[in-house]
Amino acid sequence: MDDVTLLAVDGTPIGTMPKDQVHTTETPLHLAFSCHVFDAGGRMLVTRRSLAKRTWPGVWTNSFCGHPRPGEEMADAVRRRAREELGIGLTGLTMLIPDYRYRAVDASGIVENEHCPVHIAVIDGDLAPSAEEVAEWVWADPGDLSEAASLAPFAFSPWFREQLPLLRDLGGF
Repeated sequence: MDDVTLLAVDGTPIGTMPKDQVHTTETPLHLAFSCHVFDAGGRMLVTRRSLAKRTWPGVWTNSFCGHPRPGEEMADAVRRRAREELGIGLTGLTMLIPDYRYRAVDASGIVENEHCPVHIAVIDGDLAPSAEEVAEWVWADPGDLSEAASLAPFAFSPWFREQLPLLRDLGGF
């Protein structure tokens, strides 16, 4: 099991904790990332989280998320998780929102509390998602996704709902 980097309120690393112990009802602030993957036609890849996921099982979300290992460069961590979770490589990887942070509580009481820089990238290769991570996936028009998330917010992760308008406003799609 990988460790995650714990953070002080100002974003300074203050230690590590095993990933399987960090997400509880009192999750400490820690470092993570989100990535939104696009195809050559500008469609966004959205994934439905596996029903085995500890937080927000079965909801639709961004292409993939993860946690850099302590000492791992952020871009290297994003590329690693793209391979592990979706079986793909990435091109044009860009950190679009470096200071995104959120805290959310799912229906079971488990807390997400993350400093979570948001990236965009273009797919390189064919999808081969891990069933442990992804229940379903679809390529969709980002504008249609924004409308769907506003009409059925319960079907989407809270971080995805927050990130969509930020991506649009910053020219991410």
